[in-house]
Amino acid sequence: MAGRPAEPEVIWSRPERAARGPRPAYTRAEIAAVAVRIADADGLDGVSMRRVAGELGCGTMSLYNYVPRKEDLYELMVDLVAEEHDLPERPTGDWRADLTGLARSARAIMRRHPWMSRLMSSAYGFSPNSMKFLEFSLWSLDPLDLRYGQKMELVAMVNGVVTTYVANEIQVAERTRSLPWSVEREHEIRTAYLQKQIASGDYPRLAAAFMEDSGPIDLEAVFDRALSRVLDSFDPG
Repeated sequence: MAGRPAEPEVIWSRPERAARGPRPAYTRAEIAAVAVRIADADGLDGVSMRRVAGELGCGTMSLYNYVPRKEDLYELMVDLVAEEHDLPERPTGDWRADLTGLARSARAIMRRHPWMSRLMSSAYGFSPNSMKFLEFSLWSLDPLDLRYGQKMELVAMVNGVVTTYVANEIQVAERTRSLPWSVEREHEIRTAYLQKQIASGDYPRLAAAFMEDSGPIDLEAVFDRALSRVLDSFDPG
């Protein structure tokens, strides 16, 4: 029927190379590597089909023959980065330790690729390398006597903690870089403002919280505690 939109297609179900005809000039991995390099340098907003095509040395319309949609390009990027997980040959049998290790690995990867926090959703969660990571995560949970739906929920919650913490770290770092004055001066200004508000008496609980403040926040310890609490909620022991 004329005007009918094309049927949706998963990029992974589309053959990378046709059974006949000349060999493609670029592989998906090569295209993804260019896009990842751009995103690492200029953020996700810097990635466009035109720019990727330009760095590959081909026309924009030619790139669409390899990657039909920008969303497909994002999926290729997520898959390439997911390959950075150095998965062991098999889980250790200690599900808490294994899941903690996977979470720390994911956090390190997302720190190397700050744009990843914007693409961490189920929309891009079923590429080949993402599925390998998910399969290993579920394998690590074999010792837990839970239904697979609950195990999937646990993995999703752990990934949520990682994504939330990394996204906050990235936002803080970006704001720090954009300050027209020193970080110390920014801290002084904000501290003075908070002290004034707390001294008003309108926030007694916040005042009590600040009074018992024991010093600088250990962000690594906070991350570990948040992760541990998620694991605790699924631990039958």
